[in-house]
Amino acid sequence: MSKSKILFPFILGAAIAAGIFIGGKLDFADTSDRLFSSNSKKDKLNRLIDYIDYEYVEDVNTDSIVDVTVNGILNNLDPHSVYIPKENMQEVADNMKGNFVGIGINFYTFKDTITVIKTVENGPSAKVGIKGGDRIVSANGESLLGGGYNNDTLVDKLRGERYSKLKLKVFRKGSPELLTFNVTRDVVPIKSIDASYMLTNNLGYIKVNRFAESTYQEFKTALDKLKQLGATSLALDLRGNPGGFLEIAVAIVDEFLEDDKLIVYTRNKKGKEDRSYATTKGDFEKGHVYVMIDENSASASEIIAGALQDNDKGTIVGRRSYGKGLVQREMNLGDGSAVRLTVSKYYTPTGRSIQRSYENGNRDYYDDYADRLNRGELLDENKIEVADSLKFTTPKGKVVYGGGGIIPDVFVPYDTQMQNETLTFLERRGFLDNFVFEELEKDRNKFNDISRQEFFENFTVTDSVIKSLEDFLKLKTRSNIVFVAYKNEVKHYLKATLAEQLYGYGAYYKILNKHDIMIDKVISLSQVQSN
Repeated sequence: MSKSKILFPFILGAAIAAGIFIGGKLDFADTSDRLFSSNSKKDKLNRLIDYIDYEYVEDVNTDSIVDVTVNGILNNLDPHSVYIPKENMQEVADNMKGNFVGIGINFYTFKDTITVIKTVENGPSAKVGIKGGDRIVSANGESLLGGGYNNDTLVDKLRGERYSKLKLKVFRKGSPELLTFNVTRDVVPIKSIDASYMLTNNLGYIKVNRFAESTYQEFKTALDKLKQLGATSLALDLRGNPGGFLEIAVAIVDEFLEDDKLIVYTRNKKGKEDRSYATTKGDFEKGHVYVMIDENSASASEIIAGALQDNDKGTIVGRRSYGKGLVQREMNLGDGSAVRLTVSKYYTPTGRSIQRSYENGNRDYYDDYADRLNRGELLDENKIEVADSLKFTTPKGKVVYGGGGIIPDVFVPYDTQMQNETLTFLERRGFLDNFVFEELEKDRNKFNDISRQEFFENFTVTDSVIKSLEDFLKLKTRSNIVFVAYKNEVKHYLKATLAEQLYGYGAYYKILNKHDIMIDKVISLSQVQSN
């Protein structure tokens, strides 16, 4: 499940560093003459590693030395040039592609047993009848009981080649004997769109969590559906979105901008520029768009916000974005690992670079969130630091600034109630998900007669459930967490999490957004706009 929570994601350097990469893959083995004008430096490293390998007094894993060397080199470049070890390549590739091959379940190891939290809608497991709460006892005759496997090992056992078969034995409460399911592994989508629904009679809402290969088609499907429901304005939620493919962001912007409007351009160190313009295919050029951003909206998210802001299109709402304006290209290193190397910078239509400075090193760069917090910028727009030397003007005369993220047109402060540190910690660590699952397991049947709409409108989380959560957390964290000041906020999160496990796609945000001050601001802006 993909939830864009708010717990200081500036420490999630790997996710942000993946931000944007364009172009093809380069193989160092095939391009060494072009990439290296002299072999002397390369030979120096090779000789040192060989010397250690053959002569060092103890056995040494030279592969790890190479990894450290590569990381050391990249650490002296910029924060977004990163090394991807071969053991992480598949996960990274799946995430950027937007799908993987598997059986389509979210699971939780509950009492040493793989227990299905929910199945992916229309996925392989859902199609054969596997349900939330089912315990997977064995796979292809191999017992999975006893807690002897970590999550990565279990994932490996459940995934496999497309169209390969997996015979599962499943325990289901109320069934007198084990159930057998023959699942055919298939492509399972990793959704980029967390939610899409109508906020008001004419204001649609789409939340995008990243920009993968599949994102534009997901977005277009959601947008078309909202238009059919009467949407003449759109709230595009890019909060917490770390970026992804540049061309996907360009395709989404194209839905809003008139023909031949400049969307973005990139420039490499030789001065070569590549420019992207809007085409004739935009389907929402006459509708008003509200782009919601925060301090964790990066790269491709900033391309969208910057392109619309610089073209005087729509309204940017929220807080200053992350500030990543570097473009990476992935290069295969020949052993299954890869490097994403910064090869150019991107600029918004007015010529802004929104990349913030990294001249003081990576540690200082990733401490930027704490700096913003300490300055009070997240609560007061007057605390945002701007440089007059980086002032630009849009065609209609609006002043915008470069040098460190997109500054919104309408500022909305950080919500210290719904986004308090304790709540976001519990959510990110999965404690709320796991607690809700265990509560649901006590009696799933009681929700059988509650419709989705009735649940959304009338279901409430009781104080006794909060007490159960406190007991659960005391056992899991070995600390005494008591909810007094944030009790109502905890109830909102628990109801949203329960809805997600019961009803799946979009349910979490549809409930949580009812208590979201930025959503409230967008609704009020849209009402003024329509009058």
